[in-house]
Amino acid sequence: MDENLLLTERKDRAFWISFNRPERRNALSPLLLYQLAELLKRLKEEDEVRCVILRGAGDKAFSSGYDIGAIPTNVPPEVMEKMRKKNPLETAIESLQEFSYPIIAMINGMAFGAGCEVAVACDIRIAAESARLGMPPAKLGLIYLPSGIMRFVNVVGMANAKEIFFTGRYFPVARAKEMGLVNYVVPDSQLVSFTEEMAQEISGNAPLSLKGMKTIFNTLIKYQKIEPEDMKAVELLVAEAFNSEDLKEGQKAFLEKRKPIFKGK
Repeated sequence: MDENLLLTERKDRAFWISFNRPERRNALSPLLLYQLAELLKRLKEEDEVRCVILRGAGDKAFSSGYDIGAIPTNVPPEVMEKMRKKNPLETAIESLQEFSYPIIAMINGMAFGAGCEVAVACDIRIAAESARLGMPPAKLGLIYLPSGIMRFVNVVGMANAKEIFFTGRYFPVARAKEMGLVNYVVPDSQLVSFTEEMAQEISGNAPLSLKGMKTIFNTLIKYQKIEPEDMKAVELLVAEAFNSEDLKEGQKAFLEKRKPIFKGK
């Protein structure tokens, strides 16, 4: 396991995790996501940490999104088996939600696509004034999975979630705060100290209270389910988008830094 993909630091009962791919604006590779899930699993079993903080290495990005180009070809069989059974992003997000104690996303720069969803999956989001957030699947020709959309609906409400996904915009942090996408906006120079202060406040609270309340929040969310027949229809739509000419055009336009010309095919 490549330890350099994640940087870690423990401060009392708070544990800091940094996505360490600054040269790729901290894009989330499959191996990074699996490492994150394994780390959180270990911390949960040890039950010594009372608050986790996620951030991106450097000052340009929390995460620019999922790094499709980093899908590995020479990984251990057990990792390949995991990838066949479950999407790496889904695995990591489940580990965030199932962790026993609160998790803070410290958004130091851009948080786009899967990076934005990871932040939304955290319990609290604190952003620098220079941060931007957005979900661009509509600009690429993708249909986002219902589980991901529901996370945004739970955080920002249906109306704001529709704006986020239908426009595909990269929102300045002030607008993100209006929507409820972030809890706090602070000057860049104060981001770390502000986040550290909140993490210490949370980690100083009663562990049984923290663990119990997070369990209750997660239980309430689990009541939101899509009926099996509706899920089949959604899966067909997602598959159709993956096989579309529009997706190829969206990817090409993104790489060429131009506006895509979609045909609805």
